[in-house]
Amino acid sequence: MAIVDLASSAEDRLLLHEASVGNKRSVAEPPEEESAAAASTMVGYGKHEGAAAESDRSRREEQEAYCVKGVRHLSDSGITRLPHSYVMPPSDRPLMTDDDGDHLRLPVIDLARLRDPGQRAAVLQTLDAACRDYGFFQVVNHGVGREVSGGVLDAARRFFELPFAERARYMTSDVRTTVRYGTSFNQAKDAVLCWRDFLKLVCQPNHHRRQEVVPEWPAGVRDAASRYAMANHALFLELMDALLQALLGISSGGGLVGELASASSQMMTINCYPACPEPELTLGMPPHSDYGLLTLLLQDHVEGLQVMHRGRWLTVQPAPGSFAVNVGDHLEIYSNGRYKSVLHRVRVNSTRPRISVASFHSVPAERTIGPAPELVDGDHNPPRYMDTDFATFLAYIATAEGKHKTFLQSRKLPLPSSS
Repeated sequence: MAIVDLASSAEDRLLLHEASVGNKRSVAEPPEEESAAAASTMVGYGKHEGAAAESDRSRREEQEAYCVKGVRHLSDSGITRLPHSYVMPPSDRPLMTDDDGDHLRLPVIDLARLRDPGQRAAVLQTLDAACRDYGFFQVVNHGVGREVSGGVLDAARRFFELPFAERARYMTSDVRTTVRYGTSFNQAKDAVLCWRDFLKLVCQPNHHRRQEVVPEWPAGVRDAASRYAMANHALFLELMDALLQALLGISSGGGLVGELASASSQMMTINCYPACPEPELTLGMPPHSDYGLLTLLLQDHVEGLQVMHRGRWLTVQPAPGSFAVNVGDHLEIYSNGRYKSVLHRVRVNSTRPRISVASFHSVPAERTIGPAPELVDGDHNPPRYMDTDFATFLAYIATAEGKHKTFLQSRKLPLPSSS
């Protein structure tokens, strides 16, 4: 493993220690039982062998601590080979094949047509088919201005360009915090780290609660991210209104849409994927589905999002000014399996950094969600999923990596026997 400037300064070590407060099993500080086991292996060694083993252990710990600082820190250091902590098993690596450049043409939902009474029915049919067959669609003519979407991307770039000391102020292993800076997919659980740094912001759509959380966000992203979050939430409500009309035939403003307009949850994750020295050995994010009803993704011009479609990983080409929208686990549950929250992942490349902003929308954390009563028939279409809530999800990810569709699988009900 070749890493440039692996030695951390005393100041860096102090920052790392402060950033990992609350994480009892941080990479930089191995558990006591592991330390004791390592110490016991020294018994019986000669003085020279013991010193060499201790030096190797110290070097490994320092390398791991360096990785905990995130991939932006590693990239800025000028590494030319991928640290071992990021090298995925061969079965999980992105395949470099002749058709690796194949792109997925997502169904396009034109909101200008959706808002036209004469064209709405046709757009609803396209939307329904997209959620059934792809789990993804692309939204154009949505009305979120370039100054809003471009502003949040610019603010994101500036944040990840800050010195590590400033970014580390928001680093924590507590998934419940209003602001969380971290790395990988879930650095506390990942067996292999992913090539991603992120800034997660809890966004409260309710005006008064939003005023409570926004001041806690980093100053450099606060204004741009707040404007973007409000515009994004309004778009989410419009899309959900259309989706529920396509799914249930519910008129505008009824049922779940009415609930979401008065109370809902929103979280925004700003992602940074620096150029990677060996992209064929790792991923920016592993295959996973999203918790929630809908995820609205804003991308810069660099491609990286891949969607599993008909057994193949296909790349979604960024379309300037559009949103890539995908069905979440909650919507699959609510639709009783009609709409699919499909697997997706992120590829990285060796030449260009990538920035994206994912907004996750759903019901309030305290609200349970289950199959819509209109879609459940005890004899012909029984419920396929248990009711669930955010507390159940948090309890699950506290003990599991949560990759692929494991959480959703844990909520599935056995189908009744045909006999």
